[in-house]
Amino acid sequence: MHIAPGMEMPSADKLLELRERANTIRRDIIEMLVEAGSGHSAGPLDMADVFTAMYFHILRHDPHRPMWEERDRLILSNGHICPVRYAAMAEAGYFSKAELARLRRFGSPLQGHPERTRLPALETTSGPLGAGLAQAGGMAYVARMDNRNWRVYCIVSDAEEQCGLHWEAVQFAAKFKLDHLICIVDRNGIQIDGLTEDVMPLDPLRPKYDAFNWQSFECDGNDMAAIIETVARAQMVQGRPSVIIAHTLAGKGVEFMEGDYHWHGKPPSPPQAVEALRELRTLGGRIEAGT
Repeated sequence: MHIAPGMEMPSADKLLELRERANTIRRDIIEMLVEAGSGHSAGPLDMADVFTAMYFHILRHDPHRPMWEERDRLILSNGHICPVRYAAMAEAGYFSKAELARLRRFGSPLQGHPERTRLPALETTSGPLGAGLAQAGGMAYVARMDNRNWRVYCIVSDAEEQCGLHWEAVQFAAKFKLDHLICIVDRNGIQIDGLTEDVMPLDPLRPKYDAFNWQSFECDGNDMAAIIETVARAQMVQGRPSVIIAHTLAGKGVEFMEGDYHWHGKPPSPPQAVEALRELRTLGGRIEAGT
């Protein structure tokens, strides 16, 4: 069982372990995508640090009892980045890593968008962008009504901030002062048609949440220590929900993908996967060396 340790900052050794796991998860993502021949690359790669922090330091969860009633709830609203969640869950022991090779196959539990009934501990079936925070808010409200102490974390993409339903959920959570709800925004600045600021500008994003009476934070979403520290600060907030705007680099770890919106919705070809894995092995060596 993994119980969040009072959200103390991890030791230097634990931070190194977390960074190494994130790199392993990135390699698994590339291998999954090239095997499937379809799927999204940029978002899963840039959120590997956040999901590693979640499954290996932050969340209260038990892979051997995936529906444990006292588990924290993790909602993935932007379901198209599910390869990173699948890879993190396999790394944590929810199912065999061999299953990752079945991404997007007919009959596989690892569909292109998560389906709640196909895998343990998937709290929702995600796909319609903008809906996740509403679902998370409902769960947080149930926890309040039932006097339960589990937390609800909701991962959303920045392009989802363009959806009206998302902002209705923002109002709902603020009204009911759902201080056990933490929303994490993947602020990678891209979407399928281009840069978010060209398609439908979001900035200034943080003041929008402030205006809706949320407690807002920002951090480097590719810095493991910064992610954990910021979540710990959000957990201390009382009387209002919290949002963490996690600034990430789309395609993080694979240089030819980084910052390029064209990788939002496509997988690498076999030769590109070879190059991506080479880069990630090099990155793994630098992590291990502490450079």
